[in-house]
Amino acid sequence: MPAKEVSIAIIGAGGVGKCFLSQLSSLAVRRPSPKINLCYIATSRKALYNDDYSPIAVDGAIDALASSTKSPLDLPKAIEYFAAAPTKVVLVDNTSSQDVAEAYPLALSRGVSIVTPNKKAFSGSYKLWQDIFSAAESSGAKVYHESSVGAGLPVISTLKDLVDTGDKVTKIEGVFSGTMSFLFNSFAPLEGQGGQWSSEVKKAKELGYTEPDPRDDLNGLDVARKLTILARLAGLPVESPTSFPVQSLIPKQLESCSSGDEFLQKLPEFDSEMEQTKASAEKSGKVVRFVGSIDVASKQVKVGLEMFDRSHPIAALKGSDNIISFYTERYGSNPLIVQGAGAGGDVTAMGVTADLIKVLSQIS
Repeated sequence: MPAKEVSIAIIGAGGVGKCFLSQLSSLAVRRPSPKINLCYIATSRKALYNDDYSPIAVDGAIDALASSTKSPLDLPKAIEYFAAAPTKVVLVDNTSSQDVAEAYPLALSRGVSIVTPNKKAFSGSYKLWQDIFSAAESSGAKVYHESSVGAGLPVISTLKDLVDTGDKVTKIEGVFSGTMSFLFNSFAPLEGQGGQWSSEVKKAKELGYTEPDPRDDLNGLDVARKLTILARLAGLPVESPTSFPVQSLIPKQLESCSSGDEFLQKLPEFDSEMEQTKASAEKSGKVVRFVGSIDVASKQVKVGLEMFDRSHPIAALKGSDNIISFYTERYGSNPLIVQGAGAGGDVTAMGVTADLIKVLSQIS
């Protein structure tokens, strides 16, 4: 008999968490079977759950959580609570927490399935990666993380399908950061001049495209994490996001700034370096973009500035879109390209919801 009910536990109720809740609410209406019960929702400070697992109303969960007096269960206790539930439980981790990521092997080994946009779990140590998938393998619990690369874009599912059907992936290349996409599309556009580098960075921060401290984007680590995940899925045992060359766009002298604001204040002093890079690209009829690439044959992964012909799909990106090109044996000289919005609460949550639907169909 298929399970009639599945319980959902949510950790993280910020931007993505709120968007996910509203998608969950309409999912329950569109797909009445199995019945989806929300049994647990928590932030780092508060939690909402009932000892008898009676369901929490999805609509209004955020308000109820805000007025809750319960503290979140610590992770091993929370996992025990999920594992003891009368129904199967899917944990939706909407955080970017390393601590929650480290608890995945335990949750999976206890039969709790996981869907998440949390990059840390899949781009941390190679051992954690192995522990996560071997725990899932042995318990039969599922783990999906589409939104850990490219938000809701079908990047991971596409790569998995290529690999699982026996195609040989030779190279993956693209713009993996909405922030970097936006910055370079406005700093070195195909049409017109583009502004000074420092003022484009400032503008991107004001529009909410960067982290509160823009250095967290400009150091290239976010892109390196995504490449680590894709390289591992393509069969390369990449040790960590710092185990291959990653070009940082933070001038050495500004690495030690005490705040993002101080960094932005001093950045104009270094505009000439980026201007030179842009000018030398223009001389050869190209534009500069911040890309990541994985060469599967030579096992080389790298992140940094590259020059592209103006006719190249990577040169023609708009806004903060991502573009990921898969070069494979089957697709020959023309890559399979996935392109579109690679950031934002709604599209990220969409990837999480789509993963949840996959899990529901497999466990219910």
